[in-house]
Amino acid sequence: MKYIAIDLGLKRIGLAYSAHKDIVTPLPAVVRKNRNQASAEVKKVLNEWEVEAVVIGVPLGGSSEEEMKRRIEHFMNLVDFKGEIFYQDEAGSSLEAENMMKGQIKYIRDGRVDSISAMIILQRYLLKNKLASL
Repeated sequence: MKYIAIDLGLKRIGLAYSAHKDIVTPLPAVVRKNRNQASAEVKKVLNEWEVEAVVIGVPLGGSSEEEMKRRIEHFMNLVDFKGEIFYQDEAGSSLEAENMMKGQIKYIRDGRVDSISAMIILQRYLLKNKLASL
């Protein structure tokens, strides 16, 4: 199955892709100017990569979980994605992504951290489902 993970932020939207259960690749992030532009760009990426399922990071169990799911559902309605949508706990993924990049490149807010965060979210999702199938 072909997956794209989304780390949905107010300024940038991190994206990562996987067509194999063990390989996840960060994609260029979408810089968000407004929700219509951002949803159109995400829809274009989903179509280009022929994605069958989307994994979206949410803060599971936190006080903002329901509000974030509502915002995500609204955004995905704008994207008009017809495949499956899964939620994955994103707790600590941005901090983990920042730590992965330390010392390698100068930290610039160009979306790389957001897409590495999306990569981590997708890796967690795939690992969780791999373990569940054993």
